[in-house]
Amino acid sequence: MAVKRNSDNSTDVSAIKELVRSQYASVNWTRERDADRSTFAAAFLSGASLFPAARPVKPQTVDQFVDRMKRLRAEGTLATFEETPLGCEVRVFGNVAVAFVACEMLENGSTMTRDVSAAVLIRDHDRWRIAAQAWDGETETRKIPDDLAVREAQ
Repeated sequence: MAVKRNSDNSTDVSAIKELVRSQYASVNWTRERDADRSTFAAAFLSGASLFPAARPVKPQTVDQFVDRMKRLRAEGTLATFEETPLGCEVRVFGNVAVAFVACEMLENGSTMTRDVSAAVLIRDHDRWRIAAQAWDGETETRKIPDDLAVREAQ
């Protein structure tokens, strides 16, 4: 998505939020429809790192993450997967930005979990792309902050 620069960053924030919505929508799948992995991968810069919630920390490339999701679907471990963004807070400074995004994940139509992702974004040829993304899951003792826990209007 091409971005026009302005002094108040509202265009950049809107573009980043649209990138986030597209990224989350592209990773969803049903029994009948596969995820849009090429759209998912296009959100990232080449060489981007992903840091899942599991510990110890084990960075993944975008390709490794996509391969894992494909494998889970093929094995039947995750027959359906829906990821819905909730709140999104974006801070922009020049050609760099950070986005905190809360989301809900519905696995196999019955298991709901929530997490928060932090993405570092870089403007690349007037387009925002993710350079790195890390996330951690909500627990009973670590709740998503109220300002991120509510789904934003589209």
